[in-house]
This record gives sequence, structure tokens and C-alpha cells, in this order.
Amino acid sequence: MSYFATHTYANDSVEAVIHPSVELKSYSRNSLRAAFGMRLKTWPNGMPVRVFVMPDDAVLHTIFTKEKLNIFPYQLRAGWDKLIFSGTGQAPFLVRTEEEMRERISSTPGAIGYLKRANIDESIHVLNIE
Repeated sequence: MSYFATHTYANDSVEAVIHPSVELKSYSRNSLRAAFGMRLKTWPNGMPVRVFVMPDDAVLHTIFTKEKLNIFPYQLRAGWDKLIFSGTGQAPFLVRTEEEMRERISSTPGAIGYLKRANIDESIHVLNIE
């Protein structure tokens, strides 16, 4: 495999990202699933969790849910729908593009979302999954 192919793959990997105020370096897969499942209300530092996602049919959303959460997008949606219809939760914030995702995560304390590694800058932090 050439250097270019390896470099491209690394930049295309999808990562969970957080606002710097969250103050976490790593997180368990189960906790990440709870956050994106809208079952986690606050971070360990007491800050409210603000979840940002792309539409269910977005390729990046599908890759993230399968690779990082180990579930399918429809399973995540079913969990949100159950919380919404029962009146015990709310839907995540919807963004349409990776640029909008980066902007919203970087400007919203307590925010979590996902981006391709190539689109991550110093305004947000990568959350390593254990």
C-alpha cells in the first residue's frame, strides 16, 4: 500500500468530536452510544449534552453509527422516536453538512457530533473511543 493511500484513509476516518468545554479525552463505546441515543443528559463535569447528527440517509451518519456505535442508523432513530413519543426525551440537533457540523460543535458548549478526520480543526476535540 502506498503512503498516499494510507494517508487518504486516515483522513477519511470518521471520529466523534466534542466542544472543548466537555473536557474529555476518551469515552467508552457504551457511553458514546448513550450520548447519541439521547439517554445521557449531562457530561461528567455537569454540562448539558448537546447532540448533533446528520440526516439518517447521509453517508457520514451511516459510517459513524456502524463503525463507532456498532448499530445501524434505523436502530438509533428507533431509540430517538421512542423517547420523543413517550415524552421522556428529545431529538438531536440536525445539521446538513460537515461544515455546519464543525461550526455548531465549535460554538455550542457541551456539544458532541462526528466528522471526517480531514475536517477536524483546532476549534473542536476528537473523543477517543475505548
